[in-house]
Amino acid sequence: MAKTRPGKKDLDSYTIRGTTKIVRAGDCVLMRPSDTGKPPYVARIEKIEMDGRNNVKVRVRWYYRPEESIGGRRQFHGAKELFLSDHYDVQSAHTIEGKCTVHSFKNYTKLENVGAEDYYCRFEYKAATGGFTPDRVAVYCKCEMPYNPDDLMVQCEGCKDWYHPACVGMTIEEAKKLDRFMCSECSSDDDVKKPQTVFSESPGADAKVCYTV
Repeated sequence: MAKTRPGKKDLDSYTIRGTTKIVRAGDCVLMRPSDTGKPPYVARIEKIEMDGRNNVKVRVRWYYRPEESIGGRRQFHGAKELFLSDHYDVQSAHTIEGKCTVHSFKNYTKLENVGAEDYYCRFEYKAATGGFTPDRVAVYCKCEMPYNPDDLMVQCEGCKDWYHPACVGMTIEEAKKLDRFMCSECSSDDDVKKPQTVFSESPGADAKVCYTV
């Protein structure tokens, strides 16, 4: 009669090897790539389990960087942008290098300081087809591009749209010195509200046009 193999055991947590950091299901982690020249992979832990030989495995859902997607990196993709994919895997827990935080896009734009372990996600990504959810996003400025949180933008006090300094004939240094900004279409409008700080917030979801991803 064949021997029955010991069953797997679900674990509530795992301590990253060589550290005191504890990860649990739902946490986002940095995982060691097979190519040491590449940045660490980012994944969300779905499940932690131990087999009969005390090997700890993690079931993960991968985040893709823009350059890893079928469409590649585009102008509006930020340096810390990730896509939550439908690609799942089982990996050795020993490949986990550290923890990280993947913020919502809205929360990321409100961070006062972005750390090395801070990322953001505004799209879900289908690895097989290259499709995105949502497949349309708000756009801003004369160039009608989605918001890249790495880029400084100034808000017109008239129409409330946001503009890249270069698109309205300014340098970034000039834009930073502004107390107020009026776009060319609104500059002759007499019904402008009192000046407010132009950098008090980042572009929201109230843009006039959409961009198909």
